[in-house]
Amino acid sequence: MYTETIVFDCPPASTDPSGSVLKMVAKWYSVGESTSNEAGFTLLFAHCVGAHKEQWEPTIEELIRLQRHKAPRERVREAWSFDWPSHGDAAVLNRAFIARNRDTGIAASEWAKAIAAFVRSRLQGKRLVVMGHSAACSAVMLSIKDIAVADIPYAAIVLIEPTFGTREEFNRHIAPSLPKAIEVISALRAQWPSRAAAHAWLQRLPQWKSWDARVLRIYTEYGLADTPDGKVEVKCDRRQEALAYADPTPHFAAVEELARVSHAIPIHLVYASRSHAVPRPVQDALPNAAANRVFASFTRLEGGHLLVQEDPDRVALMISTVLDSVGAQELLPNHKL
Repeated sequence: MYTETIVFDCPPASTDPSGSVLKMVAKWYSVGESTSNEAGFTLLFAHCVGAHKEQWEPTIEELIRLQRHKAPRERVREAWSFDWPSHGDAAVLNRAFIARNRDTGIAASEWAKAIAAFVRSRLQGKRLVVMGHSAACSAVMLSIKDIAVADIPYAAIVLIEPTFGTREEFNRHIAPSLPKAIEVISALRAQWPSRAAAHAWLQRLPQWKSWDARVLRIYTEYGLADTPDGKVEVKCDRRQEALAYADPTPHFAAVEELARVSHAIPIHLVYASRSHAVPRPVQDALPNAAANRVFASFTRLEGGHLLVQEDPDRVALMISTVLDSVGAQELLPNHKL
């Protein structure tokens, strides 16, 4: 699989100093002659809090394999995976800027504007399907907030374990657990003598022990940065990771956006059977035809909240069925491109 990493300037905020902006790092994936297949899909991926763009790689590889011998319209042409600006390589590039200008954190809504700008500037006219995981689902939905329904660039949206819900259900079932989550994340170890030591330590803890071996290896390879004294540390510092949980406003806005667009484009909703982050009442309340929240499909996959990290092959198989359904739907006589 061929990869290329680029740095993209985020749209400036009104409070940013002149000539200084956040950076978003994006990684491009393709294989062999896939880019010559103009009928194929361009896939976009947004990661959960505490992760980074490369954690999608096992899923991307399996998806390319699953679609490779199907009809050209169902194959993967290319994929892009994005770092939240406070995570991964972007966190390293933005560290000084964040300390000066975003000390209270970078909201999913700001990441959404960067994704929207990237799509607008680089991906016009391509058949886009976008995947979000956990809090990134809010960024995915808000990336189309200022776009007329008829002009939405996505052929489909896949929301995996979205942590948004109606205000009532969120405040009742999710908000009470956030202070403890922030406390735990803030206290997590962030530095190790080496990548090997970090890998050994992570393997022993329950929250990482359940991860697919490939994803854990990727985390120690790409999620950690070398320090000047020869150690390694997390690229997304624990304070910024915790701050990503603190502002629920983008999650409420994402639900409103869902109601605005769900009749116009296929949105596929995926929950985990053993989610600790999204209680069943929140899951059950999100689909609501009376509130204009409709979904092309509703799936529960076996696993925990971190489905992408725990079982990337199962996630890829689910996304594969979405791609097949989009390709089939587009061939219907009354389908509007």
